[in-house]
Amino acid sequence: MPNPVVQGERLEVVLLREQMPDAILKVKEYRGDTFLCVKRERLREVAEFLRDHPDLQYRYFSECTCVDYSQWEHERDLPERFEVIYNLYSMKYYSRIFLKVGAEDGVPVPSLIPVFPGAEFPEREVWDLFGVVFEGHPTLKRFLLPDDWVGHPLRKEFPLGGEDIPFDQSTTGPAIEDLQRPHAGESFEGVTGTEDVGGR
Repeated sequence: MPNPVVQGERLEVVLLREQMPDAILKVKEYRGDTFLCVKRERLREVAEFLRDHPDLQYRYFSECTCVDYSQWEHERDLPERFEVIYNLYSMKYYSRIFLKVGAEDGVPVPSLIPVFPGAEFPEREVWDLFGVVFEGHPTLKRFLLPDDWVGHPLRKEFPLGGEDIPFDQSTTGPAIEDLQRPHAGESFEGVTGTEDVGGR
């Protein structure tokens, strides 16, 4: 059974406000989900609390993703350019919660690997595609893109469109040979009806 609502707020929010009131910047409810905007420097502490509290037990790390708001002109939850969003789930209480932290170029986000080892690859993916640095991440390197890729393609300033690839018509490669394999309607002898196709 999901955690109850206490004093108009979910139990998670009430407990966090009691234990670390300065860690939560904003609470947002959207389409049945709760988003906690957390101070960057308190992220690990909040995640540990949600994981370890016996009435919460958010022990399943679902995902980590990111949004680049550099060209967004409407109201948003955090003032920083990037929002890094962690999706946590409590299997005991069938409950989901999202943690959001703001990030800027040159301002790292604490890695959640010490709290959730499963954060390693998702954080690498966010760095690979957005360039957000995770402080304390042991292997922050390319994840989806080649090692020699320049830039981070999900940033808003990354150029759209294709990349010109030089192509040389004279490139030699494996020879294409007629292996005389049977086509539809042919036998393995290479003959269809009375027509000999072995000399193609």
